Amino acid sequence: MPKTKLVDLIKPLIEDDGFSDSLIENVRLMKCAKSIPRMPLIYSPGLTIIVQGRKIGYLGDREIHYDSGHYLVQTLPLPFECETFASEDAPLFGVSITIDPALLSELVIDTHEDEIPSSVPYFPMSSVTMSDNMEVAVTRLVKALHDPKTAKIMGQSRLREVIFEALQSSQGSALRALVVNQGRFSQIVHSLKQLHQQLDQEVRVEQLAEEANMSVSSFHYHFKTIAGSSPLQYLKRLRLLKSQMLLNQGFKNVSQISLEVGYKSVHQFSRDYKRYFGVPPTKDKQKESALL
Repeated sequence: MPKTKLVDLIKPLIEDDGFSDSLIENVRLMKCAKSIPRMPLIYSPGLTIIVQGRKIGYLGDREIHYDSGHYLVQTLPLPFECETFASEDAPLFGVSITIDPALLSELVIDTHEDEIPSSVPYFPMSSVTMSDNMEVAVTRLVKALHDPKTAKIMGQSRLREVIFEALQSSQGSALRALVVNQGRFSQIVHSLKQLHQQLDQEVRVEQLAEEANMSVSSFHYHFKTIAGSSPLQYLKRLRLLKSQMLLNQGFKNVSQISLEVGYKSVHQFSRDYKRYFGVPPTKDKQKESALL
């Protein structure tokens, strides 16, 4: 893979660290000029393509490595932990693509890929080796960002090429499962979506299992295999990460946020928050207020 070529294409397009919007909708560019220790976060569903530097994601017992030879396929906004390796001399550069459900459905239908091979293991977050065809598609996409006319007229076509190549990868079945609604993976995906949508509500694993048409033990097994943790552990991490995001926004106090993410006790919320992030939520709130 000609890494230098992609790096040279991206460098003129991004100056500051972090995510930068591009001329094409659902495409953002990434830069990070320092290493970041392992920390909890949530990615939006999509593709993360690293062209320089590397990252390691930690999901349950799994380590997910993605670098200039691999890209991340994520089908759900899973809470996980991530470590970034970069420096001022060798910054991390990459492309972040949000997958539009309508475009994904169109591609799956157009290619008649309505069968999901049950023998292929796939997950809502996984690293995939960069193929030659994917490299070409990403290069064409980034080149389009250099010219407003090309981005406007051909941008969505270039984006479509990249997502098409992701569908041909070893984790393409995970993407197709979001559309065709088949198999255990799809059932767990539906349960995960419910947890995200009903974050402030009481959750009964028995009810989730019943709605997924599984026994409780089978549901636990498949849920942990796919999400990397038990349903209740997953829900706790999701609530805490959501609460950190709300604290960073600075609009609500700790009591309001604890209720919004489903905690009935502010004391229990504060205790869980400190155990997960290493500092109490009041300290994070004070830190954010000082920055405003």
